[in-house]
Amino acid sequence: MNFRRLLAATAASVIATTGLVACSSDSADTKDTAAAAAGETITVGTTDASKKAWAAFEEEAKKAGFDIKVTNFGDYNTPNQALEAGELDTNNFQHLKFLAEYNNGNGTDLVPIVATEIVPLALFWKDHDSIDGIEGEEIAVPNDSVNLGRAINVLSQAGLLTLKEQGLITPTQLDIDEAKSKVKITPIDAAQTPAAYGEGKPAIINNSFLDRAGIDPTTSVFQDDPASEEAEPYINAFVVRAEDADNEQLHKLAQVWHTDAVQKAVAEDSKGTSVSVERTPEELQAILERLEGQLKK
Repeated sequence: MNFRRLLAATAASVIATTGLVACSSDSADTKDTAAAAAGETITVGTTDASKKAWAAFEEEAKKAGFDIKVTNFGDYNTPNQALEAGELDTNNFQHLKFLAEYNNGNGTDLVPIVATEIVPLALFWKDHDSIDGIEGEEIAVPNDSVNLGRAINVLSQAGLLTLKEQGLITPTQLDIDEAKSKVKITPIDAAQTPAAYGEGKPAIINNSFLDRAGIDPTTSVFQDDPASEEAEPYINAFVVRAEDADNEQLHKLAQVWHTDAVQKAVAEDSKGTSVSVERTPEELQAILERLEGQLKK
């Protein structure tokens, strides 16, 4: 039985208020008991099920008494579509900025419940171990809207670019004060940034392309600070429908991601670059709402 239908069948009353589920105490108890019943499957969506972290997550979830099914998707929009349609109970593949853009663009109200990690975005410069002497260089950056804005903010944090206005989530080239900046940027396809690096040009490179190009992620000369406010949009999280935001079983399952075995596997997958993040659901929702509001402007 699909987990969503199970909840619908056992909840005695559901009142939609402020995007969350409100139930009588009796129905909540019934929901939690039924959700934990043997044989019920919780479906989880992702885009990288082949990673070691997911194998560890499945094993640890089983130890914790959960029966889960991990479904892999080949693109980044389908996991949210499947969640909204009730084909999934939760997913874990996206950061809060992506979620905010998805909600705004599709009129949905998906919500984060448990943070997982931040994968820093880094600057690489072949045969260099710092940004000393980088002034005057042209830096290759990913040209897609999400990564371009983040790359610009990374270079701003490094003191290499000066923006006309601070605090922009997705700055563009038009937001750069070139006269006050120390470098220029060249936006190119993200998949081509390792090639630019190989030719000796400084480049902002996504983690997913580092491994393919054989670039050691620990050799970056600068990366964004995962503890900074600028990095908050890039916190990854387990996401559910608004009606399941308070579901205790889904919260407990998502917390399995923070067990030692899963975190060890995450570190192996990212070669030690991922940074574990723990934020309350309220903090995650506040960040999401802030992002959605700023993106609407």
